[in-house]
Amino acid sequence: MRVVFMGTPDFSVPVLQALQDAGHEIAAVYCQPPRPAGRGKKLRPSPVQARAEELGLLVRHPESLKTPEAQDEFAALGADVAVVVAYGLLLPRAILDAPAKGCLNIHASLLPRWRGAAPIHRAIMAGDAETGICIMQMEEGLDTGPVLLRRATPIGPRETTGQLHDRLSVMGAELIIDALGQLDELTPEPQPEAGVTYAAKIDKAEARIDWGWRAAEVDRTIRGLSPFPGAWVEVAGERIKLLASEQAEGCGAPGEVLDDGLRVACGQGAVRLLRLQRAGRGAQDAPEFLRGLTLPRGSRLG
Repeated sequence: MRVVFMGTPDFSVPVLQALQDAGHEIAAVYCQPPRPAGRGKKLRPSPVQARAEELGLLVRHPESLKTPEAQDEFAALGADVAVVVAYGLLLPRAILDAPAKGCLNIHASLLPRWRGAAPIHRAIMAGDAETGICIMQMEEGLDTGPVLLRRATPIGPRETTGQLHDRLSVMGAELIIDALGQLDELTPEPQPEAGVTYAAKIDKAEARIDWGWRAAEVDRTIRGLSPFPGAWVEVAGERIKLLASEQAEGCGAPGEVLDDGLRVACGQGAVRLLRLQRAGRGAQDAPEFLRGLTLPRGSRLG
């Protein structure tokens, strides 16, 4: 098919590569404009732009798709279909209607659960047993369109958002190729009204750990916010990111270190901290971390 690809972050790159490898004609790649990054605040292209340019593809990064000029330029591509994944701009009706077979979105949840911006984070933070990928026909509502294909996967008990992100990215790439291969035979399935939840964008204010929470909630927050923005606590005035954990047995005052292996008491139960990061340093597994910062039994975190 003649495809317009629309995506921006790392999550989208395997999908672009899969479309290229499958032999689809990629008429253009749309992504967010380069943004200032690093100490020098130099403009840095998005991961999708960087990969598209390596592949020799036409790249466009308009600030908006609402202007007549942008819409005419899009329509002139004569696409059979647009494939959209984590693009970052709302698509107005003129864009949605331009491809002959419409716009297909790759969404990282089992719709209608977790519509919106942060479905991977929210699934882990809520303690969901499974999540997945949906290929959805796009309409003007927020992730409300009918679903063409879906594939579920369990969420591991120690899995972080970063790990699940990478698995779902590959799943999305595989599923969109399946969908395009049988697009004319697929029956769109309207989303049910029951079970709708919204995955609000992650607020950094959610990232501070309260050891008065139950162990399950502490563990889910740590894993759900890893690697970004990273759950955190203060230790002797220093902010420490908590990047991996597991639930453990134990009791004590909330925030109390229970042993030499970073088992920490919560309001109910305990968690074992597996991976941490000090400010200005790289992430470390617990044994290595403890060689640089002593947290003896009985000390308190945050």
